Amino acid sequence: MKYTQNEKILQVTEKTLVVGVDIAKEIHVGRAFDFRGVELGKRIEFENRKEGMEKFLDWANKIMKAHGKENVIVGIEPTGHYWLCFEQYLRENGYKSGETCQEFCVSNL
Repeated sequence: MKYTQNEKILQVTEKTLVVGVDIAKEIHVGRAFDFRGVELGKRIEFENRKEGMEKFLDWANKIMKAHGKENVIVGIEPTGHYWLCFEQYLRENGYKSGETCQEFCVSNL
């Protein structure tokens, strides 16, 4: 789906967990924030394979529950082709993509 800049911004509310993921060949790093940019929890390092991605979703769900968040936006830094497996894993687990997953993925967990 193609969103305008304002539509993207309006998706981030007090109930949104915003997660940025730095993509790498083997180990990705994620950090979680609230809508104001306050970091929530500790950063996570996870492998670019199924077990690592499961670890990521477990981490995100725990932070959401601890801070009363109802949805999450995951921003992916697209390094080469290494982000594709993670993006596919998110889609397979109920995340919706924005215009491109390079911009963000959204999910209501």
